[in-house]
Amino acid sequence: MPTVLTIAGSDSGGGAGIQADIKTCQELSVYTTTAITAITVQNTCGVKSVEPLAPALVQRQIEAVLEDIGADVVKTGMLVDAATIEVVAEMIQTFEVGQVVVDPVLSSTSGSTLLQEKALEALQLRLLPLTSVFTPNLSEAAKILEQKECRSVAEMHEAAVQLQQLGPQAVVLKGGHLEGDEAVDVYYDGETLTELRNPRLSSTNTHGTGCTFAAAIAAELAKGASPEAAVQTAKRFITTAISQGFSLGKGTGPTNHFAYRELCE
Repeated sequence: MPTVLTIAGSDSGGGAGIQADIKTCQELSVYTTTAITAITVQNTCGVKSVEPLAPALVQRQIEAVLEDIGADVVKTGMLVDAATIEVVAEMIQTFEVGQVVVDPVLSSTSGSTLLQEKALEALQLRLLPLTSVFTPNLSEAAKILEQKECRSVAEMHEAAVQLQQLGPQAVVLKGGHLEGDEAVDVYYDGETLTELRNPRLSSTNTHGTGCTFAAAIAAELAKGASPEAAVQTAKRFITTAISQGFSLGKGTGPTNHFAYRELCE
């Protein structure tokens, strides 16, 4: 049974975080274990409060999983602070985890800050060199590279190369917020640069898209796919999930994690 350990925050609304990761991996026939980094109080209208868990407790969760069940892939989401990032990096190295997918999760869809500014350096120095696939969006890439946000696909090409040089084996720079008729992501692994294009979807049900996309990549890697093939499948998964998103709640609804399996059937 392929397995993914997701290290992320809990979303009480069920559309993002740990909950989105479990749903995504389940739909892709991958067993998911968890290490929760924070409890968030949120719904479709936004994040109301965040209660981080102590890094030592995060470490014990990771140890409990890896010393028993193990993990083909570790996927990270909301990591809160530098101390937690240090713990995650140490556990990945101690247990010699083969593949790691990192979704930086600097803020929520509604704009709430989910990673402390001081933790960006730890992310770059400790976690990115251990990363197999890194999945920042345009805003996150701009903060990490300390430059203006990309305004064209050509600028995305340049940023993807810069991000890959920080240590990850491969980068998927997500361009969903770029203007245009298409949603364009840029994949770069040090040799191959690929554009993943889909018609832009008009939907307000986009809560948890980043978590879901990264989890789908992790699930496919756990099943033995190459990084580029995993990204291609994840792109199809999230595009389908957005196109058939749920109109739940009064704000930004979740994507439909069930839609991909129904499409394949």
